[in-house]
Order: sequence, then C-alpha cells, then structure tokens
Amino acid sequence: MIEVDQYQFIRHAYAVEGLSQREIARRLGISRNTVKKYVEGEVMPLTVKTPQRGFPVIGPVKDIINGYLEEDRQNNLPKQRHTAKRIYDRLCKEHGFTGGYSTIRQFVHQLKQTTKVHIPLEFDPGEAAQVDWGTAIAYIKGQRTVVQLFCMRLCHSAAIFVAAFPTQRYESFLMGHRKAFEFFGGVPRRLIYDNVKTAVKEGWGRHVTQEQLPFQYLKAHYAFASTFCNPGQGNEKGLVENLVGFSRRNVLVPIPHVDSWEELQSCLDQYSKDYLTHKIQSRPALVGTMLAEEQACLTSLPHSSFECAITKPAKVRDGSLIQFDHNEYSVPVHLIGQEVTVKGYPLNVEVWYKSAKIVTHQRSYKRGAVSYKLAHYLPVLEKKPRAVTNAAPVRHAGLPSEIMDFKHRLTGKNADRDFVTILKFTVQYGQEAVLGAVRKAQLANHYSVEAVRFHLLQAIHRQVQSPEPILTDPRLPKIMPVNLKQYDTLMKGRN
Repeated sequence: MIEVDQYQFIRHAYAVEGLSQREIARRLGISRNTVKKYVEGEVMPLTVKTPQRGFPVIGPVKDIINGYLEEDRQNNLPKQRHTAKRIYDRLCKEHGFTGGYSTIRQFVHQLKQTTKVHIPLEFDPGEAAQVDWGTAIAYIKGQRTVVQLFCMRLCHSAAIFVAAFPTQRYESFLMGHRKAFEFFGGVPRRLIYDNVKTAVKEGWGRHVTQEQLPFQYLKAHYAFASTFCNPGQGNEKGLVENLVGFSRRNVLVPIPHVDSWEELQSCLDQYSKDYLTHKIQSRPALVGTMLAEEQACLTSLPHSSFECAITKPAKVRDGSLIQFDHNEYSVPVHLIGQEVTVKGYPLNVEVWYKSAKIVTHQRSYKRGAVSYKLAHYLPVLEKKPRAVTNAAPVRHAGLPSEIMDFKHRLTGKNADRDFVTILKFTVQYGQEAVLGAVRKAQLANHYSVEAVRFHLLQAIHRQVQSPEPILTDPRLPKIMPVNLKQYDTLMKGRN
C-alpha cells in the first residue's frame, strides 16, 4: 500500500500534467503495476484492506463452540461461564481437537466481540419506574464520607428523584421509595430493579422466586409490581443507571461540603426540582410538563406514609442505656429495667415506651458508640452531685469549655451541686443562653450559681416584649376622666 502523498502525486501527474504511467513509476521509484492500480482513481490506498485470516482448523468444531457460548447465555451465570481455555480443554478432551489454543482464543474473542443490538424501549404514562443505587463522596461536618445515592426515574416522563443515605440497608431502601413517591405525587404501576439484596431473597432476574419480607410490605402498601433485570444487563434499566452517573457529575462536582445529611438532601431535592425544567432531545416536552401529564396515571398515595424503620424490642440496662445495632443510646433513668421499642431510621433512632416516643438520637453506624442525653441523667446527678466530675454523660454533652472552666472556679461544699444546677439550666434554656450568663458572671468576677441564675434570668426578661395596648371598641360607652381639681376647690372651702 502506498502513502497518501504518493497517491496524490500519481493522480495529479496523470490527470493534470498528462505524464505516462512509466514516467510516474520512474519518478516515484515504484513499479508500473502499482501506478496502474491507482492512476484512474478507482482504488484509494485507505480503502485497501488486508483480508482477515480465517480459521480453517475450527470448521469442524465451530458449531460446538457456539453451543458452549449459547449454553452460557441460557444459564445466565456470569461467574460460571466458559473461558477460551476451558473451551479449548473440552474440545481436546471430548472431540479430539488438534489445533492450537491461540486459534481458539482468537475465534472466541471474535465471537464475544459481536455487537449486541438493544431495542429502544418506550413506556406509557405511569407504567414504570427504574431504581438503582450508586456511591459518591461528600464532606459532612468536614469528614470525608461515602454517600449512598438512591435513584429513581419515571420511564415515561424521565422525571428523577435522588436521595442520600449512609447505607443501602432496608431502612434506607424503604425510605428512598417513600420520598420518591411523595416527590412524584403518586406511584408507578411497576418498578424495575437490579438484583438488590434488600428486595430479592432467592433467585435472580427472571428467576426470582422469593422477595424479602420488608420489600413485600412496601409493595403491598403502595400497590406496585416489581421486575428484576438479568445480571449484567444494565441496558434493561439504562435510564436510571445513567442517572447515577449524571448525579455524581452534576450535583456532587465539586465535592459538596455540608454540615449535615439533611443539608446534603436539600441540595439533591433542589436538583430533582430543577431537572423538571430540562428538555430531553428525544422527548416532545419538558420533563416537568410530561410529569404533570403522567401524574394522572400514577396510583394515588395511601393515606398514611409507610413506616420505614427497623423496629426491635430492647430492655433498658443499668446506666440507663439500650442497645441497637451494636451501639448504645440513653433513655430517662426511670425506665431502667423496662422493655421499650426501638425504631431505627436511616439517620435517627427513636425509643418508644407504651405508645409514646421518649427520645430521638442521631444514629451512629460505628460499633461500640454511645449516645448520651444529659437531661436523662440530671435526676441522678441531683441526688449524687459528687459524680458530676467524672460522669460520662456530662463529658460527652459537648459543653463549651468556658462552662467547664466555670465549674472549677466554684467553691464551697455545695460546688458540685451548684454545677448540677447550672447543667440543668443548659437543658432548660439552652447552652448559648447559659454561656452568655457565665461570661457576664466571669466579667464581674462572681463565680457562683446565683450569679449565673441572675444574669440568665435578666437576659430572659429582657427578651420578653411588653404587651400590646388593648384596643377598645368604639361602640362601647365612653367614660369621662375624673377632674381631680374639683377636690382642691372643696378643700379650700373648708379652710
């Protein structure tokens, strides 16, 4: 094959300058037959292809190899498929194949490289939605955190919903559905999933034989059906798989720095709302316009929201603590020895006693962590004030250092009891209010609970606004003010 500049010279010399083929061959130092091949412009160098070498030795076993690969497709087990080496071994052992392994490897590679044709899908309004999980990174309170993204997309309108959770556990999976349905204003008739463990108990793809019980309750409550993709067939739910990557690139770049999971979720909620103004090239209208049309075809939301918590009983142990998911959480001391109900949500843990919610803690996903509420231990500290110095609930209360320093300046035999009273103030009025009172007491060089109480109450009373004047009804009778000067006249008469 000649280079493109040689081809250019041949064509110009022959068509424009009128040189003979012999002269062109002499000038280029190539054969006349080569010049003859390209001189009329019938053949271009770039279109000349070297014919691929065939596999004549494979002819007798070609159908056998195709049979092995078809068997793999039918079994649908990605981790138990025929490799080129396994095919070669079977051919040699079972069919007396005498060719080389490299020949089999090249042929199998060629078969597997065959382009797969995916049929474009189209959905009716309210017919289906796709669900998937993805991961991303965010900084929450300055800490680099792996975020699990729950993504749902309606197949007709392409409206999206994205939620962030610490894990992909049941409670997050269920809460993601609830929030998505509430955002869309209804429930699609069918949801399409990967083979997620929180939904599938036994089987895979078309062969799912049993679903997880919490997922069955979710389906029953919201009245939708489920479909599961075959392993490795991402094209079956390509809309939502694209959404996972799209969310990472557009919402989480640059990496967000937030103070809480709630703040991160607010960013994602705004993103889902903003996407309603987006126009997809292949769709006839804006996403929001199509969603408004699709909402009429969605199943109505049930009257009550689905309970997304993992609920377990627990006994309050010594130390006024209950255990849940390898961590401990405090409850009021009067419940020691009682049986309570613990509800674990994605971000919070609630403790209930006799149908009443007692306390809400921020959930920890560590092991061996303890979450205290200072208010739970104040009744005991009032009875045992000497324990206040080493009490773990006090040390983990997150008190400002100035309040703790104030403790060490308290004197007298009731110093510990006085500090317990100051702790009680932090529960009643908040740490910021008590901190302000402590600072004023320090400025006055008054280190006592009375000084803190004085400045605290003074600040609170200043915040109380004077009552508005009472407006009288103009229809009421008017009372004339008393003229006290008349009494002065009477007194003069007596004198």
